[in-house]
Amino acid sequence: AVGALLAASSAWAATDCKPSKWGEKDTLGSANLVSAENTLMAAKLIKQGKSQALGIVIDSETPAFAPRSLSLQVVQPNQQGGQKLESFGYPGNYNDDLLQTWVGIGSQIDGLGHLGEGGLYYNCLDEKEISAITGLTKLGVHDIPPLVGRGVVLDMAGHMGKKVLAAGEHFGEAEIKAAAKAQGVTLGKGDIVLFHTGWTEGKLESDPKAWVSGEPGLNVSGARYLASLDVMAVGADTWGVEPIPPAPGDGAFYGHVVLLQENGIYLLETMNTGPL
Repeated sequence: AVGALLAASSAWAATDCKPSKWGEKDTLGSANLVSAENTLMAAKLIKQGKSQALGIVIDSETPAFAPRSLSLQVVQPNQQGGQKLESFGYPGNYNDDLLQTWVGIGSQIDGLGHLGEGGLYYNCLDEKEISAITGLTKLGVHDIPPLVGRGVVLDMAGHMGKKVLAAGEHFGEAEIKAAAKAQGVTLGKGDIVLFHTGWTEGKLESDPKAWVSGEPGLNVSGARYLASLDVMAVGADTWGVEPIPPAPGDGAFYGHVVLLQENGIYLLETMNTGPL
């Protein structure tokens, strides 16, 4: 469905594709904004010294975008029938874990090779060149350096007077500017911008089927606005950052194309922003 919504001919995309502002051979995108100067600037903002994990715990029952799934087995290798591991010098025994999973479950980062258009990805790289079944030859998340910068959390639910935004409810440039002004914060180059919608806190445990069937989020105009600010990454407390159903006139997940393919800006999904 996503492929159909985003479909375009390779010929059209090839002519329309613009090389990255970081050069025709760049594969890092907004990670180029990481610098010692920006890291020191971000460090100076620390006042309380607290740390807060943004990930959620995942297991075999965590709802996920189909057909993603997770399966975990705990086994006792070579201990069947009461055998023990005498090689340790004592009758040892242990449990081990066997995991089979899609990586895209729960909290995650979308790399620049995750989503494109017309067979092309970030910096006009062709799918035939980078998409090997054994792993991406370019634009894979294994190449992403630590993304260190100033973090800004915008409480969109609070700004709209709600605890939890509804599925399909969306926000763009005007709402982002208003929420930032109300919180007394600014957005700028190299920032990591997270949106709190209340979706994960309000829906994940109480109604997991509804949680993964829709979501509120950032519309395409909002994605273009953030890209114009040269932010480093954009995330939310939802599994896909963008609204499902999409905002009127927007293609489903087309903001991914705007941020990842067109601008090299990373996406952070299912960030547990509630405690922040």
